[in-house]
Amino acid sequence: MNADEICAAIIATPARSAWSRGVQKYALEIIERATDGANTELDFVNYDDFAEFLLCGAGDWGEASYGGCFYVYDHEIAETLCSPSELKKCKNGDNNPNSRETWLDVQTRALTQAFRQILRIWRAETRKTALLLEA
Repeated sequence: MNADEICAAIIATPARSAWSRGVQKYALEIIERATDGANTELDFVNYDDFAEFLLCGAGDWGEASYGGCFYVYDHEIAETLCSPSELKKCKNGDNNPNSRETWLDVQTRALTQAFRQILRIWRAETRKTALLLEA
């Protein structure tokens, strides 16, 4: 499976809410960042190698978020993940999203969900390829 196939599968996944569209955008950015825009073959044998490749040196998605690998400004994160009414409520990212999280925490959550979306697609294709090879 290559990067373009994963991106096509991500785009084909319905995203009805602002959050889902934002997670989808992060998933595409994770693939883009890891492959430097090239149509790289993603033929990893196991989950750990694939996760390490997508993290590009970060230890986890929190480290990637807080380390500046993705958006660093609150308003950019808010615009990516919020509906217009939520943006108005949080004053375009000037206010924290809730009492327990910062915008970087919210971005970490979105990146984790984006990674899971990529992983689901990768696992499904890996299983499909394995079944074809067995036949």
